[in-house]
Amino acid sequence: MEMVIKFIAAAVISGTPLLYGTVGEILNEKSGHLNLGVEGMMSMGAVSGFMVGYYSDSFLLSLIAAFLGGAVGAAIYAVLTVTFMADQNVTGLTLTIFGIGLGNFLGLYYLGLSESGTLKLPEKITGQMRSINIEGLSNLPVVGKLLFSYNPFVYLGIVIAIVLWWYLKKTKTGLSLRAIGENPSAADAAGIRVTKLKYINIILGGGICGIGGVYCAMIINNGVWISNSVGGFGWIAVALVIFAAWSPVRAIFGSFVFGAFNILRYYVPSVGIPEAFYDMLPFLVTALVLIVTSIRQSKENSQPAGCGINYFREDR
Repeated sequence: MEMVIKFIAAAVISGTPLLYGTVGEILNEKSGHLNLGVEGMMSMGAVSGFMVGYYSDSFLLSLIAAFLGGAVGAAIYAVLTVTFMADQNVTGLTLTIFGIGLGNFLGLYYLGLSESGTLKLPEKITGQMRSINIEGLSNLPVVGKLLFSYNPFVYLGIVIAIVLWWYLKKTKTGLSLRAIGENPSAADAAGIRVTKLKYINIILGGGICGIGGVYCAMIINNGVWISNSVGGFGWIAVALVIFAAWSPVRAIFGSFVFGAFNILRYYVPSVGIPEAFYDMLPFLVTALVLIVTSIRQSKENSQPAGCGINYFREDR
């Protein structure tokens, strides 16, 4: 039983960056934009948040910098696809290449400035990232470990997902955004400011992805900077959007399931299975999810009809 509890807790920790990436991408797709640059935005958030945290010793400033790093990448994407109507798929892929390259370049630059040849977060900021101990709750048997023993990123990600679910389902602005994703021409005719809402939500989604990126650098990589720190989480997040049926709340469950696949190797007895199989497993499951969801299409839980199609107002 103790092993099962540890496995579930580890799955939550491993799946948290996926939650940020998935929720950020859902916001992009709800605005009618298929942004394949999640990996790039997460990488930009990783390097900006890590370096600000390294030099400032402030966890809050690190979060803000990570958000802004991802938001800058999303803003570039928005200008190209909303204003200049560039192809969304090509622009997203280019953003991924650019974001990963920029992150690695800046990481190597700051490594060169370090006297020790490594970049490790100071104790002051790592102390702020440790698991929160809630008096009277964290020590409860089973429930304490499963619900009240995580770092601040985990709780922040869950709160963001719930707030965005409420925003998309219960607010007038969220309903307007969903209308834009389904039919921007009809939304425009109804007086909704299509371009403004697209920009705001694409940039906001990119900022959320950026926080997921700095989580990889700070938590997954134990506070030590390494190149390619995001490690493919952004690509899995794109597929998780489909698994979650474009629902931020369902993304909470989906991200933790995929997090479990990511750490499975540490909890399954070795029976001659090559380690490369476990590296491949999350991506294999991602491919299977894409195949199954494409076969079992549902109108209720489907991609917004206007997703991937640039809106040109004069075509109305």
